[in-house]
Amino acid sequence: MNEPLRHIFAMGGGGFLMEFENPLLDEYILGLADQERPKIFFFGTASGDAQEYIDRFYSCFKRFDCTPSHLSLFRGSTSEIEKVLLDQDILYVGGGNTRNFLTLWKDWGVNSGYGGSLCDRKADA
Repeated sequence: MNEPLRHIFAMGGGGFLMEFENPLLDEYILGLADQERPKIFFFGTASGDAQEYIDRFYSCFKRFDCTPSHLSLFRGSTSEIEKVLLDQDILYVGGGNTRNFLTLWKDWGVNSGYGGSLCDRKADA
């Protein structure tokens, strides 16, 4: 089986938080996964895992044929971060305080061990 095409899509603003009624960026991001029902995962770490931001993510993506989920590093909601992240088609990293998310990602190992795993992930045979 061929390895899936991988993308890094970076944007500064827009999307579900700023333009809820305009789904074009969100649809585009989902289309990058090239999956029938992509699993889209939200990191709200930079916003302190603000519940309003998380709720808005779910409100937006439940409109589409996808499986949304999130993880709160502030609340330590799982001990199996690598397994959770590697199971996703899309990782959506929300905006906010970059220092917050870099510090917590480092503490949880997301920026090194898991990040390398994410970038090097191979398609299942």
